[in-house]
Amino acid sequence: MPDMPSTRVGLWLIGAKGGVATTLLAGLAGLRAGTVPPVGLVTAREPFARLGLVDFSDIVVGGHDIRIGSLAAEARRMWTESRAITPELLDAAGPLLAEVEERVRPGTIVAAGDRIASLADLPGAVLVETPRQAMARARRDIEEFAATERLRHVVVVNVASTEPPPPPMPREFAEIEPLLDDATRCPLPTSSLYFLAAVEAGASYVNFTPSAGSTPEALQRVALDRGIAHAGCDGKTGETLLKSVLAPMFAARNLEVMSWVGHNIFGNMDGKVLDDPRNKSAKVRSKDHLLAGILGYPPQTHVSIEYIRSLGDWKTAWDHVHFRGFLGTPMTLQFTWQGCDSILAAPLVLDLFRLVERAHRAGEVGVLEWLACFFKSPLGVSDQDFGRQVALLHDWAAARAT
Repeated sequence: MPDMPSTRVGLWLIGAKGGVATTLLAGLAGLRAGTVPPVGLVTAREPFARLGLVDFSDIVVGGHDIRIGSLAAEARRMWTESRAITPELLDAAGPLLAEVEERVRPGTIVAAGDRIASLADLPGAVLVETPRQAMARARRDIEEFAATERLRHVVVVNVASTEPPPPPMPREFAEIEPLLDDATRCPLPTSSLYFLAAVEAGASYVNFTPSAGSTPEALQRVALDRGIAHAGCDGKTGETLLKSVLAPMFAARNLEVMSWVGHNIFGNMDGKVLDDPRNKSAKVRSKDHLLAGILGYPPQTHVSIEYIRSLGDWKTAWDHVHFRGFLGTPMTLQFTWQGCDSILAAPLVLDLFRLVERAHRAGEVGVLEWLACFFKSPLGVSDQDFGRQVALLHDWAAARAT
C-alpha cells in the first residue's frame, strides 16, 4: 500500500538559538497543548481560518546557528534576564526544545561581518570555507532535514542578527556565480548564501531581518526562475509599525510633519550586534525610509539605536513628531513604545511560515507582495501605508479561502 502524502511541513530557522526562535518554540509548544491562546497571531483570525493553513502539530522545526549554547538555556534567558516567559511555560516546552536541539546544524560565518563572526563558537560554524562551500553545506542540511523528517515542504526563515550592508551587487547572477569560489571577491553576505541554499533545496524563504537575503535583484530572478516563493524584509513589530499607522493620519488630515525623531534602546543579542556601527546602519536605513513615501515629502528624520545590556529583550522607543497645522501653528505628538522584542516577533514568524507554505501549495512563486504588512522594507511594494498593506493581505486570503 503506498504511503499517504505527508502533512508535516518543515520550519528551518537561521539563528535557531536566538531569542525569536526560542520564544517561537515555547509558544509553539503551548499552542499545540492548548495552554496558551493565539494572541498576536494574525492567522488565528478571520479570514485566515478558511485557508487550510498548516496545523501547529504538523510543524517540524530545525535550523542553523553559530553558537554552542543549548536551546533550553537560551529560552530560559527570556525569564532570567527579561521576565518575559514564565518558568511553567518553559518547562512545558522542554521536550520540544530538546527535540529541535537534535536538528540544529552549524551555520556559517562566511561574509557575516566581524561582530557576528565574533559570536561563533559552535564546532563546524567556524570552518574556513568558500561561499560556494558554505552554500552547499547549508543546502545539504536543509535537504537532509526534509528527507529524514519526511516533510511535504520546507520554509526557511532568517531570524539571525543583522549583517552589515553588502557592497554594490551586480544585476545579473551570471556575474556573481563565478565569484562564489572566492570569499574576498564575492559580494554576497551570509543571508544571501542561505537564501540561495534554500532555493537550491527547493525551499521557500522568508527574510525577517534587515540583512540582504533575497533582496538583490539578481537573486530575486533566480528565485523566480527556480519557482521559489519568498518574502521580506525586516519584520515590522514596534516603532516602525506605529509610524506606518500614524503617518497616514497626518497625510489624510493634511498636517505637515516637519520632523520625526525616534530613539530606541534595547539589550538583547540583536542589540549587542547592532552596537557595531556597520551593522546598525542596515537597521537604521530600514527603519527610516518609509515616512517620505507615505507623506509624499521627506520630513527631517533621525533614528538612533543604542544597546543597553540591562534591558534584556525589552525595547523602548521614544518618538517626537513635530507637525504644523492650520495657520502655520506648530504642534507636537510624543509617544513611548515599550515591548518585548521576541514576544512581538515570534507569532509573526509563525504567521509568515503558515502563509508562505499556503502560497507554495497554491503554486505561487517569486516575491509574495501581499505580505508587505509584515515588513519594514517589503519587497515589490512601495506603498508603506499599513492599512493598505493589510488590505492586500486580506484580498489574497479572500481569493484563497476554501
